[in-house]
Amino acid sequence: MPTTTIFTTPPPPLPHSNATCSSTTLHNRPPEKIAILIDKSKSLNHLNQVHAFLYRHNLHDHPILNFKLQRSYSSLELYVRTCLAGAYARGGDVVSARKLFDAMPEKSLVSLTAMITCYAKNGMIDEARVLFDGIEERDVICWNVMIDGYAQHGLPNEGLLLFRQMLNAKVRPNEVTVLAVLSACGQIGALETGRWVHSYIENNGIGITVSVGTSLIDMYSKCGSLEDARLIFERISNKDVVAWNSMVFGYAMHGFSQDALRLFKDMCMIGYHPTDITFIGVLNACGHAGLVSEGWKFFFSMKDEYGIEPKVEHYGCMVNLLGRAGQLEEAYELVKNMDIEQDPVLWGTLLGACRLHGNIALGERIAEYLVSQNLANSGTYVLLSNIYAAAGNWEGVARVRTLMKESGVEKEPGCSSVEVNNKVHEFLAGDLRHPKSKEIYEMLEEINGWLKTHGHTPQTDIVLHDLEDAQKERSLGVHSEKLALAFGLITTKPGTTMKIVKNLRVCEDCHAVTKLISKITGRKIVMRDRNRFHHFVNGSCSCGDYWPSSRRFNVLEYFHIGKCCITYISLYHIEVWFSLTFELEMEVKTQSHSNWEYISVSVAALHFFDFLDLFFIQFASDTSSSFFYD
Repeated sequence: MPTTTIFTTPPPPLPHSNATCSSTTLHNRPPEKIAILIDKSKSLNHLNQVHAFLYRHNLHDHPILNFKLQRSYSSLELYVRTCLAGAYARGGDVVSARKLFDAMPEKSLVSLTAMITCYAKNGMIDEARVLFDGIEERDVICWNVMIDGYAQHGLPNEGLLLFRQMLNAKVRPNEVTVLAVLSACGQIGALETGRWVHSYIENNGIGITVSVGTSLIDMYSKCGSLEDARLIFERISNKDVVAWNSMVFGYAMHGFSQDALRLFKDMCMIGYHPTDITFIGVLNACGHAGLVSEGWKFFFSMKDEYGIEPKVEHYGCMVNLLGRAGQLEEAYELVKNMDIEQDPVLWGTLLGACRLHGNIALGERIAEYLVSQNLANSGTYVLLSNIYAAAGNWEGVARVRTLMKESGVEKEPGCSSVEVNNKVHEFLAGDLRHPKSKEIYEMLEEINGWLKTHGHTPQTDIVLHDLEDAQKERSLGVHSEKLALAFGLITTKPGTTMKIVKNLRVCEDCHAVTKLISKITGRKIVMRDRNRFHHFVNGSCSCGDYWPSSRRFNVLEYFHIGKCCITYISLYHIEVWFSLTFELEMEVKTQSHSNWEYISVSVAALHFFDFLDLFFIQFASDTSSSFFYD
């Protein structure tokens, strides 16, 4: 039976039918216009409507339209797969993201960048770099992801090297790029590179936004240039709480505790509500100055005044503050009784305080607890070993080191770096790998001559190995800080400020040597260790020598404190000092000082020192403490 065509023209559109209206519109268009419409399709639903029209009007075999249609479907499928891969990446599911990525018939720059992001966010930097290197045409987003991946996972040198390659490839950095690069500069103390980036920001239209300004504050603070950090802080017009936090942290890490607390007060008076991050900076400031009572006040005010529940970082700051001040039992009780899950870092901080104050019994209890709870790390074993070594218990040291070997634990090596001519040079203890090793060790010999002339005696008691004194001296002489210092002296102009970064805490002997070198050479030396900054000027350090040990000052030092305070504090306060009881006078009399002017002022200063809860330590910090060691 023959078929009959009922409609020779498309049926009239139904009322309010968008799809039919669209079909009518398409029918009146030539294939070239329909091809443009296919290219502009941004959703699968719209593409399906166009496809249905082509079938309906026998245009699906049109070569151009058919090609365009297939390409658009492929593109939309790739877009969906890329979005899914990004979702897996944010959730940390690398395996699912990789399966989806491998199943893509073709991989665009967007999908490749999504997979690189997935690897980078999850610390798989090598895998990310393999994909990155395989891309021929990279855009700025792809470069940013890889540079930031290095910066976020402790590989700042690689990040800076890649940034230079990006510039050589004529790819123009944007705001995201400079944020990642500034972070990398701050991690290794690359001040000159950071200054170059700052100049690039100013001269290439990126601008000092709040986020860029905050990153510059952080970079300059970590690179030892607090003056530049403050200038940037003043330039930011619409500061947010993050910018204020960065400046508080900057003051705190440099030991300018009163400036940090003053800034915190200004911030609150203006109307900014402090965050949990703010209080980490404030408590760190208290820790560097030994302000125990102030620390407790801020710690309790977090919850009582601002409704902020203390986190493990805040407990860590308090443990550090109490531990440095010698209040080990209070610190121990705080960790034991805190409401949050106990953290091995907190116990490690307390263990470090036990080493500082020679409390073997408490140190052993903490170490045993950490080992039994499977919370011990390399730092736990090293600190316990050091506690034993400081007490001369070499059997204990041998036991701990045997346990380390059995557990496969390795000590993190000390590493110091110094930036010269925009290049960062790194040194390990006893390092011989540097091209200028011969000149460096010749400079060390010259430094040793200067030190002997000025009466310096190496502090061999801090070498925690069972060695002869001569061997201990040799071990001290090639610490990474001293190698970096020697290299800086031979490669920079006289009078130039040197900036050194160390991954661990600077040792007491290196601290004492650096003070002397600053006086002998007339240079300012800025050293950043794991805990804080030390500014060495004319034989003194900004830390006031509070950090190295828990010792009290001797009589001569108390005399200098008293003498300085007499010129610094009103006569009324002097009368208050002498009205205090002289219960420690007999102890002072036993020391070999016949001048009772020394004795009376020393005892008065000693009482006032206790009365003001380590006021003089902070005062010493704020005045570079040059009066302690004239």
